[in-house]
Amino acid sequence: MVTSEEARAVAIVNAALVLLADHELATSTMAARIAASARSDVFSVVLTGMGPLAGPLHGSASGLVHQTLADAASRGARAAVATAVERHGSVPGFGHPLYPDGDPRAALLLAQLAEGFADAPEIDAANAVMGAVDLRSRAKPNIDFALGLLSVLAHMPSDAGEAIFTIARAAGWVAHAIEEYKEPALRFRGRAVRRHFPG
Repeated sequence: MVTSEEARAVAIVNAALVLLADHELATSTMAARIAASARSDVFSVVLTGMGPLAGPLHGSASGLVHQTLADAASRGARAAVATAVERHGSVPGFGHPLYPDGDPRAALLLAQLAEGFADAPEIDAANAVMGAVDLRSRAKPNIDFALGLLSVLAHMPSDAGEAIFTIARAAGWVAHAIEEYKEPALRFRGRAVRRHFPG
């Protein structure tokens, strides 16, 4: 029998899968398209896309968010944020170069999490972390923060957010591969920039 909490978590995971399926030419998608351009099979295209997701700058930061939220629950948000900055140089799950005013994907998922898990103490910890980060840097939460919070609230392992991200994005990579297969193989995409620097 599925509990109401599990049903809410499934609905939010489904929303995350839709939100993360594609994000134009993100690093992982560019890698996948290059593999497709070389006419790699679709399995290899997906495998190539997975490589960049292993890094905390693209896809795996939600596990670090999970750790920060657990730390905030035990030691308080300000201490957890200070530790995250000390370890990582910034707080994982905050800021996005394309969304200086806030990641709309995160806003949607965070609203669903707040509504679906309103009474969970982890929501209070997440709000405290967001407040502490806002005081330090004004950085807004990104999709990795929302995925990290989802993994905490749904009692998933700390790397579940990365798995959700990867599964969702794999659908997008397959679509990009199909599109790329219709183009000329191994086509050059950029122009070399040559500058002469005297002396």
